[in-house]
Amino acid sequence: MNTTRENLPHVVILGGGFGGLYAARYLRKAGVRVTMVDRHNHHLFQPLLYQVATATLSPSDIAAPLRAMLGRNHVQVLLAEVTGVDTARKHVLLADGELAYDFLIVATGATHSYFGNDAWSRHSMGLKTVEDALEIRRRVLLAFEQAEREPDPERRRALLTFAIIGAGPTGVELAGALAEISRNSLSGDFQNIDPRDARVILIEGMDRVLPTYPENLSAEARRVLEGLGVEVRTGTRVTNIDAVGVDMGPEHLAARTVLWAAGVEASPVARSLGVTLDRAGRVQVTPELTVPGHPDIFVVGDLALVNQEDGSAVPGVAPAAMQEGKHAVLNLRRQLAGQPMQPFRYWDRGTYAVIGRGHAVGVAFSRVKQSGFVAWLAWLFIHITFLIGFRSKLAVLLNWAYAYLTFGRSARIITGPAPRLEERSVQPLLPSAKSAVADGEPPAPAVLGSLVPDSRGAG
Repeated sequence: MNTTRENLPHVVILGGGFGGLYAARYLRKAGVRVTMVDRHNHHLFQPLLYQVATATLSPSDIAAPLRAMLGRNHVQVLLAEVTGVDTARKHVLLADGELAYDFLIVATGATHSYFGNDAWSRHSMGLKTVEDALEIRRRVLLAFEQAEREPDPERRRALLTFAIIGAGPTGVELAGALAEISRNSLSGDFQNIDPRDARVILIEGMDRVLPTYPENLSAEARRVLEGLGVEVRTGTRVTNIDAVGVDMGPEHLAARTVLWAAGVEASPVARSLGVTLDRAGRVQVTPELTVPGHPDIFVVGDLALVNQEDGSAVPGVAPAAMQEGKHAVLNLRRQLAGQPMQPFRYWDRGTYAVIGRGHAVGVAFSRVKQSGFVAWLAWLFIHITFLIGFRSKLAVLLNWAYAYLTFGRSARIITGPAPRLEERSVQPLLPSAKSAVADGEPPAPAVLGSLVPDSRGAG
């Protein structure tokens, strides 16, 4: 039989996240031709993305080029945007063409969900990509820079108010990190403001933070957050977000930086598969991780709704996506060998949420509850283990050690277009300028750079 590369079965993987990456790696000796399609050229270690957003890590610490990672596996990587799948013709539809497949592994993940209030996205930021993290870091750091030059007390208070909507793991981790930035990392950096005056407000619609965790761990998380100075508001529904803040029923919170961590929805690629989706847009896959009626299409990661034997859904976490990617390849290889596929079983190694420096809560192996420094060490070990590449592991360890010992944030760099100071904030002159005039010297320029976010900002 002619086994040249062109005649091998063609496996197309959509998405270079955890599910797609692990599938590509386990296909190395499967006797197939593999193509990965992603609209980014890198794999992102998403569990640590909040640390880029809060200036502890740089993007290169938690991301690596897909071509460099998969070159040894002889995987072709295409930088393209997937718009859908034509299951009848077995073609992936791209923004600029098509791609035929014999087997398809869909791992395009999830995006932000504003529960039908998409206009809120103009005034709040979610956290899913490197671009999101850099924009959040930019807005947070610029808020302090603006406040340093803002003479009006009310506007200064609004600039130093950070509202985080959603108290799941991402919201809790962001709140704890922002509280530490204002209380410790930026202390002494400014002349006209005290960063410790910043308010970090965590808003949750349900009756407790980390609602999917055991109640005692949720209570512990709230206690630690409040000890850091975070204002926790549970049982509170957001009714509007605009350029000046957040509405919670009749109450208005003036906040110039609003972060969204309240919900996600599956990638729109799922809608093109022609099957029933759940409320979050996920595909109800078979126990073998295939699309019903299409044994040649596997769906893994956040896009897949996988029910366990007890009826509960497999959580949308990185370890689950890794295991699903590996299992999809196992069943693909069994199909090629003419063998029956096997059902997927999830091994729950644990879930953790970090709350500031040296503290976490989590559940290991579905039953072992942990909190405090021990949980933080377990979280650190798990994340270092799954980081891609020796350089990333070493860089993250060094940055964590530095941050832990000194409260320092080594990535406090503001990137992006230079914003301008609003005209009404230019007068009166800053104290340093007044003293310069009094001494007979010309005052410093009124605008020294960009201190107000551009049109994409929260205002």
